[in-house]
Formats: sequence, C-alpha cells, structure tokens
Amino acid sequence: MFGSKSKSTIDSLIGLATRIEGDLHFKGGLRIDGNVRGNVIADPTLPSMLVISEHAVIEGEVRAAHLVVNGQINGPVYCSELLELQPKARITGDVNYKALEMHGGALVSGKLTHDQVEEPILKLAAPTKLIGSNT
Repeated sequence: MFGSKSKSTIDSLIGLATRIEGDLHFKGGLRIDGNVRGNVIADPTLPSMLVISEHAVIEGEVRAAHLVVNGQINGPVYCSELLELQPKARITGDVNYKALEMHGGALVSGKLTHDQVEEPILKLAAPTKLIGSNT
C-alpha cells in the first residue's frame, strides 16, 4: 500500500530557471515551472499527470491524460481525462477535453471541444410481418 504510486504522483520537475528547446515526452507525472518551446506529450498508453505552474510558459502542443494548468500555453491542448484550469491559466489555442474544471479568472482563447465517449448506437428492429395481416 505505501510503496505503490498513485497516478497523480509527480515524478519529474522542470525548474523555474530551466528553458527547454524541443519536444518533451514523458511518462507518469511531470510538473513544469520553467519554459518549454516545443511540444509536451505524455505517453498515451499510460496514466499521466501534467502540472503547468503559474510561472510556466509552454509554446507548443500539450497532450496528457490529467492536466492542471495555472500558467500559459500557446498551442493546442489535448486532454484525454480531466483538464483543470486554475485562476491564472491562460491558453491560446484550441482545447480538446473529456472533463473540464475551470476556475474563475482562467482564460481560453480558442475553441473548446468536448470529446464524447463513443456510446453504442441503438437501432430499432425492423417491423415484422404479422401473421394473418395483408402487409
């Protein structure tokens, strides 16, 4: 019980004084306090959590299962589970999400698209011919 990691555990940190040029691929949990000029992409086959702090600036595409934003993202955002936009969040770009929690003060300049879970389509059975009817 105590040795297992929950899926919201932060495994890595990009510090406030760090600037990354290029794409960043990660697994598990990542917190960004610095600047990233490139795409930030979580492994889509594993649970992931990405925290963008109020000091962070991302210039590129962001993809994660659980995303908490309190900083700035300039680019499209794809969140396959929960997107949390905290009061200082600023996103310039289209946002695709499954579930959204948006606090007062958060701003999105772009299109918000809810990715619906595919539900089975119910089809009505074709009417059957009744015995003894002329149709």
